Amino acid sequence: MEYDFREIEKKWQKRWAERGTYRVKEDPSRPKYYVLDMFPYPSGAGLHVGHPLGYIASDIYTRYKRLKGFNVLHPMGYDAFGLPAEQYAIQTGQHPAVTTERNIARYREQLDKIGFSFDWDREVRTCDPKYYHWTQWAFLKMFGSYYSYDENRAMPIERLVEAFDRSGTEGLNVACTKELSFTAARWKAMDEAEREGVLQNYRLAFRADTLVNWCPELGTVLANDEVKDGLSVRGGYPVVQKRMKQWLLRVTAYAQRMLDGLDTLEWSDSLKEIQRNWIGRSEGAQIFFGLKGFDEKLEVFTTRADTIFGATFMVLAPEHALVGKIAAPEQREAVERYIEETKKRSERERMADTKRVSGQFTGAYAINPFNGTEIPIYISDYVLAGYGTGAIMAVPAHDSRDYAFAKHFDLPIIPVVEGGDLSVASYDAKAGRMINSDFLTGMDVKEAIPAMIAEVERRGFGSRRVNYRLRDAIFSRQRYWGEPFPIYYKDDIARPLAEDCLPLELPPIENFGPTAEGEPPLARVEGWQTPEGYPYELSTMPGFAGSSAYYLRYMDPHNDSELVSKRANEYWRSVDLYVGGIEHATGHLMYSRFWNMFLYDLGYVCEPEPFRKLVNQGMIQGRSNFVYRVKGTNRFVSLGLKDRYDTQEIHVDVNMVRGDVLDLEAFRRWRPEYADAEFELEDGKYVCGWAIEKMSKSMYNVVNPDQIVRDFGADTLRMYEMFLGPLEQSKPWDTNGIDGVHKFLRRFWRMFFDRDGRPVVTDGEPTADELKVLHKTIKKVTEDIENFSFNTSVSAFMICQNELGALKCTKRAVLEPLAVLIAPFAPHIAEEIWEKLGHEDSVFDARFPEYDERCLIEQSVEYPVSFNGKVRFKKSLPAALSPAEVEAAVLADPAVGKYTEGRTPKKVIVVPGKIVNIVL
Repeated sequence: MEYDFREIEKKWQKRWAERGTYRVKEDPSRPKYYVLDMFPYPSGAGLHVGHPLGYIASDIYTRYKRLKGFNVLHPMGYDAFGLPAEQYAIQTGQHPAVTTERNIARYREQLDKIGFSFDWDREVRTCDPKYYHWTQWAFLKMFGSYYSYDENRAMPIERLVEAFDRSGTEGLNVACTKELSFTAARWKAMDEAEREGVLQNYRLAFRADTLVNWCPELGTVLANDEVKDGLSVRGGYPVVQKRMKQWLLRVTAYAQRMLDGLDTLEWSDSLKEIQRNWIGRSEGAQIFFGLKGFDEKLEVFTTRADTIFGATFMVLAPEHALVGKIAAPEQREAVERYIEETKKRSERERMADTKRVSGQFTGAYAINPFNGTEIPIYISDYVLAGYGTGAIMAVPAHDSRDYAFAKHFDLPIIPVVEGGDLSVASYDAKAGRMINSDFLTGMDVKEAIPAMIAEVERRGFGSRRVNYRLRDAIFSRQRYWGEPFPIYYKDDIARPLAEDCLPLELPPIENFGPTAEGEPPLARVEGWQTPEGYPYELSTMPGFAGSSAYYLRYMDPHNDSELVSKRANEYWRSVDLYVGGIEHATGHLMYSRFWNMFLYDLGYVCEPEPFRKLVNQGMIQGRSNFVYRVKGTNRFVSLGLKDRYDTQEIHVDVNMVRGDVLDLEAFRRWRPEYADAEFELEDGKYVCGWAIEKMSKSMYNVVNPDQIVRDFGADTLRMYEMFLGPLEQSKPWDTNGIDGVHKFLRRFWRMFFDRDGRPVVTDGEPTADELKVLHKTIKKVTEDIENFSFNTSVSAFMICQNELGALKCTKRAVLEPLAVLIAPFAPHIAEEIWEKLGHEDSVFDARFPEYDERCLIEQSVEYPVSFNGKVRFKKSLPAALSPAEVEAAVLADPAVGKYTEGRTPKKVIVVPGKIVNIVL
């Protein structure tokens, strides 16, 4: 019987499900290991071959750890809330719950066909009320907490109220939006609304006016990664910066702990550096500049207080609260025009576009507190309202971006400024020292910075400050398909829903778009209020809400009374291995760490960090194709003709392209707007452009794994995706190599069975050469799995099969361990072989084979024998011989006489284990 992968894979997938092979529970008698994949968003298009890459890698490691005796938790679920499902609902009228359920069924079918060892009894879906009950619960806990820097942890908000009752804000060292100052008497005199306004300044989940990416067409706020070139990624609609009242999470309170925690994690240095840069810790000074003609002061943060005398202009973010007040009448129109232009650019674009120089003079001036110099104030989009104070003192002689701005607007660039009782403060760049000041003279920069900060504090112009680039997370979206907030409003005050009222379920709705007044879709729901008639919050939570603690819910998914029980949490503790894309470095991973640290502070989890080891898989890239439309027409020109016209490059579905030649009729049928398309051809063909890009539905370059599984089998797909290259690197999908991997599996099968399906395995003693091949492979594969070098493991299996085939090995003592060794990579064929070898239990109940170093020791050495440096013949000798014994054995060989011709060798050089050279 030949290798019938279709029947084998169907058989074992069914049997695994019937037997509950991958179900897991706490078992104190065995060491635990928790493997987690970043769970997918179930889109309507299903999986493409790029999606399983990380899942296959984690599945190999899961199966390996199980074979090593670990009790392995390997769950899977669905990140099921989000904008794509809602937009589809708006377009088609189908409820997101219906389309999401259908998409999940499609994903589950595809995942099962690939043979993953997921414990499906632990499946979670973020759109399930039983799941988002605990997302809402965590939000309420954050709403009811503040962060104490003295305690270095989250504390109940009631403790803060007690402090206000005793002494107001005196001695307060807590995380807040802005510094407040009031007495206990003032606090007690506040009414309920005013008190709640103060508490919102400290709560870890709070409501505030903030700048957001607003998409009028979609009627919702978008995250930075949902915006590109001023347009929504979904739909391509204009996005503007808008100040709105939103819910936020005070992630910034945990900035230092998240920095410190990185040192405890087994993450790549590059990933850690991304997080460090995103958190962006900097030490410096808060300095207040006066404003000419105004009572207010302008607050800046600088890491180089020593350069204050080189500040020749100030720059405010266009959204800065003072801009509207200080703009001079003659500049107001230009300022407002610049602000409107800035609204069209996302913060991410503004940060990334380092070469662009733009700005507008406000007509206002700041006053240098040290010498009274008037400094012109500009606005520019390279300064962000949410970073630092939203204002900078620009020192063009010491900062490249300030320098470019100064050159563009013809502003002074001077490292030396006279003034005040400091006389002259100058930095000698060549010498690297401060000179000519009454207290900075002779200091290098490292000494001058703290000395200047101390002087700032002494004179009352500001204070020492640590600043972070990290911003608080905007936590509300004006959408329907998301977790409802457990918040209602009474007397316009946001109030928490009682925990015993959770979950607050998403109500049914028919129209999923915003109202005519621009309110969120939930405003359409009649009776969206408490039983007492108080309105609920209309916004819903963002996509990252449900994914921030799902790893905890997997530990105890059916617990209706707790997020996770103490018993389950203390057994599984945290994720030992997390596999996912690097694109989540500054979003999901940051929010999950914050969420976990918060729950740790409150005693609900036993580990401060959620993910101990993290591996980022690269992308599988696809070959994209393009057509070229003449702008303003429905005429398409072939690749070689596109430069004759003003054309727009459009991705086209690769399934309509063969050899870069477009199927014209298939293209016309593809979309209604292309039904009457016209084509200008080359040699009677429409030739498409192409590029290697990320495999993505939006680029129409995806390959469906179902087709690969159908034609070659799941084990082939699994091994081939690993064989493509190192896990962490991106690589193009190329079907040319699949057949080679499939042929290897067929040859592997024939090592165990003849053409009639009868086992050929014998019980004889293996030879030293056979054992050497086996143990060499065990060692290589073990090391590769531990290092996630799965591509070289596949190569090792192929080499092993060739070498054992050459030895005509049929020994059970060699082949049976080999079946276990390959099981993590190709579980279906391994299970079938294991059963046919006479085992009743699963191959995954076996033990992973250990290599024996003794079997790897060379028993003999083949010595090249040279005469005067020229190799004449080779001689195989026992490896244990000494150099003298090797010399004697070689000289005794009859072949020596042929080359010495009766002469006595002058010298015999023996390099042990390498070569013998006879000098005549």
